[in-house]
Amino acid sequence: MAKNNNVARASRRGGGNPFRGSLVNLFYVPTLLLLVLFIIYPLISGIGLSFTNWDGYNIDKAFVGLANYKSMFTDGNFPAIVANTFIYGVGSTVVQQILGLALALLLNARIKGKTVIRAIIYLPALVAPVVMGIMYYFIFQYQQGALNQIRVWMGMDKVAWFNNTQFSIAIIVIVNSIQFVGISMIIYLAGLQTMDAEVLEAAEVDGAYGWKKFWHVQLPLLAPSFTTSVVLNLIGGMKLYDMIKVLTNGGPGYSTNSLSTYISTVYFDNQAAGYASSIGVFLFILIVVVTFLVNKGLEKLDWE
Repeated sequence: MAKNNNVARASRRGGGNPFRGSLVNLFYVPTLLLLVLFIIYPLISGIGLSFTNWDGYNIDKAFVGLANYKSMFTDGNFPAIVANTFIYGVGSTVVQQILGLALALLLNARIKGKTVIRAIIYLPALVAPVVMGIMYYFIFQYQQGALNQIRVWMGMDKVAWFNNTQFSIAIIVIVNSIQFVGISMIIYLAGLQTMDAEVLEAAEVDGAYGWKKFWHVQLPLLAPSFTTSVVLNLIGGMKLYDMIKVLTNGGPGYSTNSLSTYISTVYFDNQAAGYASSIGVFLFILIVVVTFLVNKGLEKLDWE
């Protein structure tokens, strides 16, 4: 009798099926397997390899302790590469927030063809970064690049854009921002379109129009959208790889490498997989720490 009562209660909780909860839990299994296979296992494996002298090709490897981490912090190229990683992350984030928010405000207004314009702006985000990089490589190329051809037509000298470190870094930041500014725009548009119309109308009744309305009403309400956009852009910028490999391949020298591209250089060119793994672990920790601090900082930011 007691067993029947338990089944009846389970049936009521599970919508008439006492086995429904168990079946729902089984749907988590494929996701957990993918998580373990493609995220947790590679992460643990990479951390383990960072303590070895593995060359990436041979089976033999020996435990070397913290030697790879010591080499990393005494590597003459490392400080500049870390600085580049922050430049790509922070630079792309700043540019995308400014352009993304401006475009969202513009396309949230009642203008003709705004749906088509939104699609055009978002379209580059659907293109592979390698393809995007190749397109802009042919714009900035020295010999036959479109930009230098225009300069020659105007009577000016060609510029070796990719031979200058500052130009190269700026080009990478700009191209990356152009490709993914549509994502920021969509995030801000979603925030603008979910705002309470009564709040905006009350602000207008109180005399808040234009800049005053945006600064004191809309911007505080966009705080969640701002946080989401900043964190996504920052992580994407600090992991930047494809665009750099296509446009500059980390050159001239190592001057435009990010940590992601330097990992591939160390692994494949220098055949130092253990050292490359230690850089990968450092990049992972760096992104986690920076993301955590940015989230905490934005939470404490007074939007009022």
